Amino acid sequence: MADFSTFIQTGLRKKKWFITGGAGFIGSHAVDLLVSAGAEVTVFDDLSLSTIDNIKPHIDSGKITFIQKDLTDFEAVKSALAGHDIVWHLGANTDIPSGFTKHRIDLDNDVIATWNVLESMHQLGIKELLFASTGAVYGDDIVGDFREDSGPLKPLSLYGAGKLACEGFISAYCNLFGLKAWVFRFGNVIGERVNHGIIYDFVGKITKDKTSLEILGTGKGEKNYFLVEECIEGMLYVYNTIKDNRFPFVINLGNDSRSTVLGIAKIIAEEMEAPTITHTFTNTPLGWPGDQPVVLLDTNKVNQLGWHSKNSSDTSVRRATKRLLGKEDFQLTVDSLLTKEKN
Repeated sequence: MADFSTFIQTGLRKKKWFITGGAGFIGSHAVDLLVSAGAEVTVFDDLSLSTIDNIKPHIDSGKITFIQKDLTDFEAVKSALAGHDIVWHLGANTDIPSGFTKHRIDLDNDVIATWNVLESMHQLGIKELLFASTGAVYGDDIVGDFREDSGPLKPLSLYGAGKLACEGFISAYCNLFGLKAWVFRFGNVIGERVNHGIIYDFVGKITKDKTSLEILGTGKGEKNYFLVEECIEGMLYVYNTIKDNRFPFVINLGNDSRSTVLGIAKIIAEEMEAPTITHTFTNTPLGWPGDQPVVLLDTNKVNQLGWHSKNSSDTSVRRATKRLLGKEDFQLTVDSLLTKEKN
Protein backbone atom coordinates (compact mmCIF):
# COMPACT_ATOMS: atom_id res chain seq x y z
CA MET A 1 0.00 0.00 0.00
CA ALA A 2 3.04 2.28 0.12
CA ASP A 3 2.62 3.36 -3.49
CA PHE A 4 -1.04 4.20 -2.92
CA SER A 5 -0.25 6.11 0.26
CA THR A 6 2.36 8.14 -1.61
CA PHE A 7 -0.14 8.83 -4.36
CA ILE A 8 -2.69 10.12 -1.85
CA GLN A 9 -0.12 12.21 0.01
CA THR A 10 1.64 13.75 -2.98
CA GLY A 11 0.20 12.49 -6.26
CA LEU A 12 -3.26 14.02 -6.00
CA ARG A 13 -1.91 17.56 -6.01
CA LYS A 14 0.13 16.99 -9.17
CA LYS A 15 -3.00 17.14 -11.34
CA LYS A 16 -5.65 19.77 -11.95
CA TRP A 17 -8.99 18.08 -11.29
CA PHE A 18 -12.33 18.82 -12.94
CA ILE A 19 -15.22 17.30 -10.98
CA THR A 20 -18.70 17.18 -12.45
CA GLY A 21 -21.40 16.89 -9.81
CA GLY A 22 -18.85 18.06 -7.28
CA ALA A 23 -21.45 19.61 -4.97
CA GLY A 24 -23.35 16.32 -4.73
CA PHE A 25 -23.13 13.42 -2.31
CA ILE A 26 -20.08 11.57 -3.65
CA GLY A 27 -18.59 14.57 -5.40
CA SER A 28 -18.41 16.81 -2.36
CA HIS A 29 -16.54 14.16 -0.39
CA ALA A 30 -14.09 13.80 -3.29
CA VAL A 31 -13.63 17.58 -3.19
CA ASP A 32 -12.93 17.42 0.56
CA LEU A 33 -10.18 14.88 -0.05
CA LEU A 34 -8.59 16.74 -2.95
CA VAL A 35 -8.62 20.05 -1.09
CA SER A 36 -6.99 18.44 1.94
CA ALA A 37 -4.29 17.11 -0.42
CA GLY A 38 -3.62 20.60 -1.76
CA ALA A 39 -4.91 19.79 -5.25
CA GLU A 40 -6.28 22.36 -7.69
CA VAL A 41 -9.98 21.64 -8.17
CA THR A 42 -12.82 22.95 -10.33
CA VAL A 43 -16.37 21.90 -9.49
CA PHE A 44 -18.97 21.97 -12.28
CA ASP A 45 -22.51 21.48 -10.95
CA ASP A 46 -25.95 22.91 -11.73
CA LEU A 47 -27.13 22.23 -8.14
CA SER A 48 -30.33 20.56 -9.37
CA LEU A 49 -29.79 17.50 -7.15
CA SER A 50 -27.17 18.87 -4.80
CA THR A 51 -26.52 21.79 -2.50
CA ILE A 52 -23.80 24.39 -2.45
CA ASP A 53 -23.62 23.97 1.33
CA ASN A 54 -21.61 20.78 0.76
CA ILE A 55 -18.69 22.73 -0.70
CA LYS A 56 -19.31 26.31 0.49
CA PRO A 57 -16.37 26.37 2.94
CA HIS A 58 -14.00 25.55 0.08
CA ILE A 59 -15.55 28.21 -2.15
CA ASP A 60 -15.37 30.82 0.60
CA SER A 61 -11.74 29.97 1.31
CA GLY A 62 -10.84 30.24 -2.38
CA LYS A 63 -9.52 26.68 -2.43
CA ILE A 64 -11.73 25.57 -5.32
CA THR A 65 -13.30 27.11 -8.39
CA PHE A 66 -17.06 26.61 -8.57
CA ILE A 67 -19.01 26.88 -11.83
CA GLN A 68 -22.79 26.60 -11.63
CA LYS A 69 -23.65 25.41 -15.12
CA ASP A 70 -25.51 22.54 -16.78
CA LEU A 71 -23.62 19.62 -18.33
CA THR A 72 -26.03 19.67 -21.26
CA ASP A 73 -24.49 23.04 -22.29
CA PHE A 74 -21.56 21.94 -24.48
CA GLU A 75 -19.90 25.34 -24.76
CA ALA A 76 -20.07 25.85 -20.99
CA VAL A 77 -18.49 22.44 -20.40
CA LYS A 78 -15.71 22.97 -22.92
CA SER A 79 -14.90 26.45 -21.67
CA ALA A 80 -14.75 25.34 -18.03
CA LEU A 81 -12.76 22.20 -18.79
CA ALA A 82 -9.87 23.92 -20.57
CA GLY A 83 -6.57 23.64 -18.73
CA HIS A 84 -7.39 20.61 -16.61
CA ASP A 85 -5.54 17.29 -16.47
CA ILE A 86 -8.24 14.82 -15.41
CA VAL A 87 -12.04 14.63 -15.28
CA TRP A 88 -13.84 12.96 -12.38
CA HIS A 89 -17.27 12.58 -13.95
CA LEU A 90 -19.86 12.16 -11.18
CA GLY A 91 -22.54 14.48 -12.54
CA ALA A 92 -25.72 12.64 -13.58
CA ASN A 93 -29.36 12.11 -12.76
CA THR A 94 -29.24 10.12 -9.53
CA ASP A 95 -33.00 10.01 -8.90
CA ILE A 96 -33.60 6.65 -10.55
CA PRO A 97 -37.42 6.44 -10.16
CA SER A 98 -37.82 9.86 -11.83
CA GLY A 99 -37.12 8.29 -15.22
CA PHE A 100 -40.56 6.65 -15.16
CA THR A 101 -42.27 10.04 -15.45
CA LYS A 102 -39.47 12.18 -16.92
CA HIS A 103 -38.50 10.18 -19.95
CA ARG A 104 -35.67 12.43 -21.16
CA ILE A 105 -33.97 13.01 -17.83
CA ASP A 106 -31.43 10.20 -18.19
CA LEU A 107 -30.88 10.86 -21.89
CA ASP A 108 -30.08 14.49 -21.17
CA ASN A 109 -28.34 14.33 -17.80
CA ASP A 110 -26.44 11.10 -18.34
CA VAL A 111 -25.90 10.44 -22.06
CA ILE A 112 -25.81 13.94 -23.59
CA ALA A 113 -23.93 15.25 -20.56
CA THR A 114 -21.31 12.53 -20.88
CA TRP A 115 -20.94 13.07 -24.64
CA ASN A 116 -20.36 16.77 -23.95
CA VAL A 117 -17.61 15.87 -21.47
CA LEU A 118 -16.00 13.37 -23.85
CA GLU A 119 -16.08 15.66 -26.88
CA SER A 120 -14.73 18.56 -24.84
CA MET A 121 -11.90 16.36 -23.58
CA HIS A 122 -11.11 15.29 -27.15
CA GLN A 123 -11.06 18.83 -28.50
CA LEU A 124 -8.94 20.08 -25.59
CA GLY A 125 -6.51 17.17 -25.53
CA ILE A 126 -7.44 15.99 -22.01
CA LYS A 127 -6.90 12.25 -21.74
CA GLU A 128 -7.99 10.87 -18.35
CA LEU A 129 -11.54 10.17 -17.16
CA LEU A 130 -12.90 8.56 -13.99
CA PHE A 131 -16.54 7.63 -14.60
CA ALA A 132 -19.25 6.68 -12.12
CA SER A 133 -21.38 3.92 -13.62
CA THR A 134 -23.69 1.57 -11.74
CA GLY A 135 -24.72 -1.99 -11.05
CA ALA A 136 -28.04 -1.02 -12.66
CA VAL A 137 -26.51 -1.75 -16.08
CA TYR A 138 -26.73 -5.49 -15.35
CA GLY A 139 -30.53 -5.77 -15.12
CA ASP A 140 -31.97 -8.98 -13.70
CA ASP A 141 -31.39 -11.53 -16.48
CA ILE A 142 -27.98 -12.64 -15.22
CA VAL A 143 -27.72 -15.88 -13.25
CA GLY A 144 -25.54 -15.66 -10.15
CA ASP A 145 -23.31 -12.78 -9.13
CA PHE A 146 -22.79 -9.93 -11.56
CA ARG A 147 -19.24 -10.01 -12.95
CA GLU A 148 -17.76 -7.37 -15.21
CA ASP A 149 -17.94 -9.84 -18.11
CA SER A 150 -21.54 -10.93 -17.36
CA GLY A 151 -24.13 -10.40 -20.03
CA PRO A 152 -26.14 -9.66 -21.96
CA LEU A 153 -26.73 -6.38 -20.14
CA LYS A 154 -30.45 -5.53 -20.04
CA PRO A 155 -31.10 -2.51 -17.79
CA LEU A 156 -34.52 -2.24 -16.15
CA SER A 157 -34.52 1.55 -15.69
CA LEU A 158 -33.81 4.51 -17.94
CA TYR A 159 -31.05 5.37 -15.47
CA GLY A 160 -29.38 2.00 -16.06
CA ALA A 161 -29.88 2.37 -19.81
CA GLY A 162 -28.36 5.84 -19.73
CA LYS A 163 -25.29 4.69 -17.83
CA LEU A 164 -24.81 1.75 -20.20
CA ALA A 165 -25.01 4.12 -23.17
CA CYS A 166 -22.40 6.32 -21.48
CA GLU A 167 -20.10 3.32 -21.14
CA GLY A 168 -20.48 2.71 -24.86
CA PHE A 169 -19.57 6.27 -25.80
CA ILE A 170 -16.60 6.21 -23.42
CA SER A 171 -15.34 3.00 -25.02
CA ALA A 172 -15.63 4.49 -28.51
CA TYR A 173 -13.82 7.70 -27.54
CA CYS A 174 -11.03 5.66 -25.97
CA ASN A 175 -10.67 3.58 -29.14
CA LEU A 176 -10.95 6.42 -31.65
CA PHE A 177 -9.30 9.33 -29.88
CA GLY A 178 -6.91 7.88 -27.32
CA LEU A 179 -8.77 8.77 -24.13
CA LYS A 180 -8.05 6.66 -21.05
CA ALA A 181 -11.00 5.85 -18.83
CA TRP A 182 -11.72 3.99 -15.63
CA VAL A 183 -15.38 2.95 -15.39
CA PHE A 184 -16.76 1.99 -11.98
CA ARG A 185 -19.97 0.02 -11.59
CA PHE A 186 -20.99 0.91 -8.06
CA GLY A 187 -22.99 -0.90 -5.48
CA ASN A 188 -25.20 1.37 -3.36
CA VAL A 189 -23.05 4.21 -2.03
CA ILE A 190 -24.21 5.56 1.34
CA GLY A 191 -23.12 7.98 4.03
CA GLU A 192 -23.30 11.59 5.13
CA ARG A 193 -24.91 14.14 2.74
CA VAL A 194 -27.03 11.58 0.91
CA ASN A 195 -30.42 13.11 0.06
CA HIS A 196 -32.36 10.14 -1.26
CA GLY A 197 -32.38 6.35 -1.14
CA ILE A 198 -33.55 3.68 1.26
CA ILE A 199 -31.73 4.84 4.40
CA TYR A 200 -32.72 8.47 3.91
CA ASP A 201 -36.34 7.43 3.26
CA PHE A 202 -36.58 5.05 6.23
CA VAL A 203 -35.05 7.60 8.60
CA GLY A 204 -37.61 10.16 7.41
CA LYS A 205 -40.51 7.75 7.84
CA ILE A 206 -39.48 6.58 11.31
CA THR A 207 -38.91 10.17 12.41
CA LYS A 208 -42.59 10.77 11.69
CA ASP A 209 -43.89 7.48 13.14
CA LYS A 210 -41.91 5.16 15.42
CA THR A 211 -44.68 2.58 15.58
CA SER A 212 -45.09 1.52 11.95
CA LEU A 213 -42.86 1.54 8.83
CA GLU A 214 -44.21 0.99 5.32
CA ILE A 215 -41.75 -0.86 3.09
CA LEU A 216 -42.14 -0.76 -0.68
CA GLY A 217 -42.17 -4.21 -2.23
CA THR A 218 -41.63 -7.40 -0.23
CA GLY A 219 -38.64 -6.44 1.93
CA LYS A 220 -36.63 -9.30 0.42
CA GLY A 221 -34.55 -7.17 -1.94
CA GLU A 222 -30.81 -7.66 -1.49
CA LYS A 223 -28.02 -5.29 -2.51
CA ASN A 224 -24.48 -4.26 -1.75
CA TYR A 225 -24.10 -1.10 0.36
CA PHE A 226 -20.77 0.62 1.00
CA LEU A 227 -19.62 3.90 2.49
CA VAL A 228 -18.82 6.94 0.38
CA GLU A 229 -15.22 7.18 1.61
CA GLU A 230 -14.60 3.59 0.53
CA CYS A 231 -16.13 4.34 -2.86
CA ILE A 232 -13.74 7.26 -3.37
CA GLU A 233 -10.76 5.35 -2.01
CA GLY A 234 -11.56 2.40 -4.29
CA MET A 235 -11.78 4.60 -7.37
CA LEU A 236 -8.45 6.25 -6.65
CA TYR A 237 -6.81 2.93 -5.80
CA VAL A 238 -7.84 1.45 -9.17
CA TYR A 239 -6.83 4.62 -11.01
CA ASN A 240 -3.39 4.53 -9.39
CA THR A 241 -2.96 0.79 -10.03
CA ILE A 242 -4.17 0.38 -13.61
CA LYS A 243 -2.29 2.49 -16.14
CA ASP A 244 -2.12 0.49 -19.40
CA ASN A 245 -5.73 0.51 -20.58
CA ARG A 246 -6.45 1.36 -24.21
CA PHE A 247 -10.13 0.57 -23.72
CA PRO A 248 -12.01 1.61 -20.58
CA PHE A 249 -11.04 -0.38 -17.52
CA VAL A 250 -14.45 -1.53 -16.26
CA ILE A 251 -14.70 -2.73 -12.68
CA ASN A 252 -17.32 -3.39 -10.02
CA LEU A 253 -16.83 -1.42 -6.82
CA GLY A 254 -18.37 -2.29 -3.48
CA ASN A 255 -17.90 -4.89 -0.78
CA ASP A 256 -18.41 -8.66 -0.83
CA SER A 257 -21.51 -8.72 1.39
CA ARG A 258 -25.12 -7.63 1.02
CA SER A 259 -28.00 -6.25 3.05
CA THR A 260 -31.69 -7.02 2.71
CA VAL A 261 -34.33 -4.32 2.75
CA LEU A 262 -35.87 -5.77 5.91
CA GLY A 263 -32.45 -6.01 7.53
CA ILE A 264 -31.82 -2.34 6.78
CA ALA A 265 -35.18 -1.42 8.32
CA LYS A 266 -34.24 -3.26 11.52
CA ILE A 267 -30.80 -1.62 11.76
CA ILE A 268 -32.27 1.85 11.33
CA ALA A 269 -35.04 1.15 13.87
CA GLU A 270 -32.41 0.09 16.40
CA GLU A 271 -30.39 3.26 15.84
CA MET A 272 -33.54 5.36 16.17
CA GLU A 273 -34.60 3.57 19.37
CA ALA A 274 -37.68 2.05 17.79
CA PRO A 275 -36.88 -1.68 18.03
CA THR A 276 -40.52 -2.73 18.35
CA ILE A 277 -41.69 -0.93 15.20
CA THR A 278 -44.01 -3.00 12.99
CA HIS A 279 -43.41 -3.39 9.26
CA THR A 280 -46.03 -3.25 6.54
CA PHE A 281 -45.32 -4.13 2.93
CA THR A 282 -46.87 -3.03 -0.34
CA ASN A 283 -46.05 -6.59 -1.56
CA THR A 284 -45.54 -5.46 -5.13
CA PRO A 285 -42.82 -7.35 -7.04
CA LEU A 286 -40.90 -4.07 -7.46
CA GLY A 287 -40.57 -1.10 -5.15
CA TRP A 288 -41.18 1.20 -8.12
CA PRO A 289 -41.19 0.87 -11.93
CA GLY A 290 -37.64 0.09 -13.00
CA ASP A 291 -36.56 -1.10 -9.56
CA GLN A 292 -33.83 -3.74 -9.43
CA PRO A 293 -34.59 -5.59 -6.17
CA VAL A 294 -31.50 -7.80 -6.27
CA VAL A 295 -28.01 -6.57 -7.19
CA LEU A 296 -25.32 -9.16 -6.52
CA LEU A 297 -22.04 -7.51 -7.48
CA ASP A 298 -18.99 -9.75 -7.77
CA THR A 299 -16.02 -7.78 -6.37
CA ASN A 300 -13.29 -10.36 -7.04
CA LYS A 301 -11.67 -8.21 -9.73
CA VAL A 302 -11.05 -5.22 -7.47
CA ASN A 303 -10.08 -7.52 -4.58
CA GLN A 304 -7.44 -9.19 -6.77
CA LEU A 305 -5.96 -5.76 -7.47
CA GLY A 306 -5.40 -5.43 -3.73
CA TRP A 307 -8.34 -3.26 -2.66
CA HIS A 308 -10.92 -4.46 -0.15
CA SER A 309 -13.74 -2.67 1.62
CA LYS A 310 -13.07 -2.50 5.35
CA ASN A 311 -16.78 -2.46 6.31
CA SER A 312 -19.43 -5.07 5.62
CA SER A 313 -22.67 -4.03 3.98
CA ASP A 314 -24.62 -4.13 7.26
CA THR A 315 -21.89 -2.23 9.11
CA SER A 316 -21.91 0.38 6.36
CA VAL A 317 -25.69 0.75 6.72
CA ARG A 318 -25.38 1.22 10.47
CA ARG A 319 -22.59 3.81 10.17
CA ALA A 320 -24.43 5.71 7.44
CA THR A 321 -27.53 5.79 9.63
CA LYS A 322 -25.50 7.14 12.56
CA ARG A 323 -24.19 9.92 10.33
CA LEU A 324 -27.66 10.89 9.16
CA LEU A 325 -28.79 10.98 12.79
CA GLY A 326 -25.81 13.08 13.88
CA LYS A 327 -24.30 10.30 15.99
CA GLU A 328 -21.08 10.02 13.97
CA ASP A 329 -19.06 12.87 12.51
CA PHE A 330 -17.08 12.32 9.35
CA GLN A 331 -15.04 14.25 6.82
CA LEU A 332 -12.84 12.68 4.18
CA THR A 333 -9.30 14.01 4.26
CA VAL A 334 -5.87 12.66 3.42
CA ASP A 335 -5.28 11.96 7.11
CA SER A 336 -8.60 10.14 7.63
CA LEU A 337 -8.08 8.03 4.51
CA LEU A 338 -4.51 7.05 5.42
CA THR A 339 -5.55 6.26 9.00
CA LYS A 340 -8.18 3.92 7.58
CA GLU A 341 -5.52 2.26 5.41
CA LYS A 342 -3.39 1.48 8.47
CA ASN A 343 -6.26 -0.07 10.43
